[in-house]
Amino acid sequence: MIAEKAGRVAEPSGTDLTRLKALVARQRRELDTMRSQTATRSVVDLATGMLMEQLHCSPAQARRQLGRLARESGDSVAGLAAQLTGQLLPDQADDPADPGLRGLSLAWAAAEVAPDGDAVAAALLDEALAATGVVAVALWLLEPDGGLELAGQAGFGTREAGRWRRIHPDMRALPHDAARDGVETWWPAGPPAGDDRPLMGRWPGGARVGLPLRDSGVTLGSMVICWPDPLADFPAPLRRQLVALADLAAHALGAGPGGSAAGSRSWVFGLMDGLVGALLFAEAVRDDDGEVTDFRIDHVSPGFRDPAGRGPADLAGRLLLELYPAAAAPGGLFDICVTALATGEPQRVSGEIVAAQAGYAGAGPVAAVRIARLYDGVAIASRGADDTGRLATLLEHAQRLGRIGGWEENVRTGEVHWTESAFALFGQAPGAPVPIADLHTRVPDDDVPAVQGFRDALLAERRESAAAFRIVRPDDGSVRQMRAYAEPVTDPGGDVIAVRGVYQDVSADYHTRLAFAAAREQLADTQERAEEEHRLAIRLQQAITPRSSEPVAAAGLDVAARYRPAGPGNLVSGDWYDTVLLPTKEVLVVVGDIAGHGLDAVTGMVTMRNGLRGLSVTGAGPATLLGWLNNAACHFSDGFIGTAICGLYDPAGRSLRWARAGHLPPILVRDGQARQLPPPHGLLLGADPDASYTEITTPLQLGDILLLFTDGLIERRDLPIDDALESLLQIAGHPAGDISGYADYVVDKTSSNTDDDACLVAVHVR
Repeated sequence: MIAEKAGRVAEPSGTDLTRLKALVARQRRELDTMRSQTATRSVVDLATGMLMEQLHCSPAQARRQLGRLARESGDSVAGLAAQLTGQLLPDQADDPADPGLRGLSLAWAAAEVAPDGDAVAAALLDEALAATGVVAVALWLLEPDGGLELAGQAGFGTREAGRWRRIHPDMRALPHDAARDGVETWWPAGPPAGDDRPLMGRWPGGARVGLPLRDSGVTLGSMVICWPDPLADFPAPLRRQLVALADLAAHALGAGPGGSAAGSRSWVFGLMDGLVGALLFAEAVRDDDGEVTDFRIDHVSPGFRDPAGRGPADLAGRLLLELYPAAAAPGGLFDICVTALATGEPQRVSGEIVAAQAGYAGAGPVAAVRIARLYDGVAIASRGADDTGRLATLLEHAQRLGRIGGWEENVRTGEVHWTESAFALFGQAPGAPVPIADLHTRVPDDDVPAVQGFRDALLAERRESAAAFRIVRPDDGSVRQMRAYAEPVTDPGGDVIAVRGVYQDVSADYHTRLAFAAAREQLADTQERAEEEHRLAIRLQQAITPRSSEPVAAAGLDVAARYRPAGPGNLVSGDWYDTVLLPTKEVLVVVGDIAGHGLDAVTGMVTMRNGLRGLSVTGAGPATLLGWLNNAACHFSDGFIGTAICGLYDPAGRSLRWARAGHLPPILVRDGQARQLPPPHGLLLGADPDASYTEITTPLQLGDILLLFTDGLIERRDLPIDDALESLLQIAGHPAGDISGYADYVVDKTSSNTDDDACLVAVHVR
């Protein structure tokens, strides 16, 4: 302060000088602050102008974009503006600035005119990253199926780029972490221990960074930056620079002259709009950990309408959970979208569930929708009107031909929908469907429990159900047999919100089944009678089979008889044999075969066996006995035909007098040699009443074995009878043990495939 005293100017005192210096210093600080604020505003305004030019947006939109980028990079708006413009803020005048600060501006300018993705990557590497020691940069873009396509690279080489041209959606790699999950990866010294995923490039131990590429909130792909050697850490200025470069690359690829992401998406959406007709695409919204928190609707085709009838103007730019809060319920529409995005498997959602979670349960029938992964989001499509019309026409024809009527009922609103076929089946007037609660009023009293059980299974037990019942048609009073199938539709909480199903008129099928049931009963009776006849035939056959060979043993013969049935399921045949000691001390040996199977064949066998026994007491010879037997078969039976060998063994002279009626001759085994006896003439039984028979006498020796058998023992479809007999002779020439063991040996070694029983009588002279 200068005081004027006594007409002269006084020198300032020490106190005044101090105050004056403080005033000057304060004014200088204020001036510096004003200059700094002016310079900062200038840098921010310059950055805003650059964003306006590059993004073709308004000043307000550019300032909001600058603020968003600053928040995501962890920097101030002024600091990020300085990096974008390559300018120094006042407080950075004595600092050489962040690494690559001015290079960021140069990289921006170079990327703007880059003709392709490789040129964009080269601009980032050469203009902004070379000074930081980076040796390679790669840029990937998301494809519709969730895979990644290499959009550009610099520093990796052509061969390595060719190996990484595409990354499959299911292949886990560092670029996927950034593009699909939105995760920033900072590896100062290669991947952590235990991470064995493949890496692009030849620097497995060098520092590596993976960043998502986002443009206007949409994830386009990812960027990977590689150093040849490890780094101690990633300083904050370097992190800010790399995040800013990722935004620059995303913008260059998405909207720049060489970019393809925006054009690719536009082309895909245009194609799907033309094919599907009703499409909505929602981009995944992720938190800092990469978890999906919501879906932002980025594209809506002109033909898409939600259950409330809202179209593109009302849906575009909105969040899924903002539009439909109920979709956040466990297992609801939001979880289904997340599943489709994570697995890549298309999901199908019922129209009733979509309507219920959209809060418009009474909006009427809603077409089912399909949800599939597309880029880093999901495409939600519903069937177009033309397709629905064609399918409805096909459904009408199918219902008419199958006598089927479809129906659905909204449990919450009580609204019931029947197809025209359903009205026709019930004889009900169109427009008056029968709710499931009133269905019991259309059926006879006996069928009410079936209808109630059907309804309870659907509504109370919440499970699929089927029922059969009769209805009384109101139009003509006729009774029709119906079958109903239905299923409940539940919300994520398990509550039934709708029921849908079909009715089918099965009256014709019902009457057919009644006829089949009657036929089955008749067949069962026939089968029972056949089984009873079979049991009777077996009992008859067992009754006439000789139980003991003691009488003939007394005459110096050992006899072993074997009967081999064709199989457990086959009918009993007419094979029979008999050995009887006659009053004359001769032994009657007989083997026969009646044609056919079953009770008739066994009856003929019993007739022949008993008749021959009765005739043999007359003392007549074998030829005479067969003649009488043939005469009885022709005149006193039901016309059966058979063959037989009849022999009389004389113990005193050890000779066999025998005759045959169309039967295979016996085999004589002597001293290990088997031969067939010469057959005498004789026609089969029952063929000619005037037939005559001759007999021959065959002398026997001690130790001889005589084999009498039926053709079922050896006859085969694939072998001539002479060859089959030759095989039997070879088998018979090798006796095994006593006569009983020998008979078992012959039966076991012989085989037949004619489904015929076999009978063998082995006679040993001792």
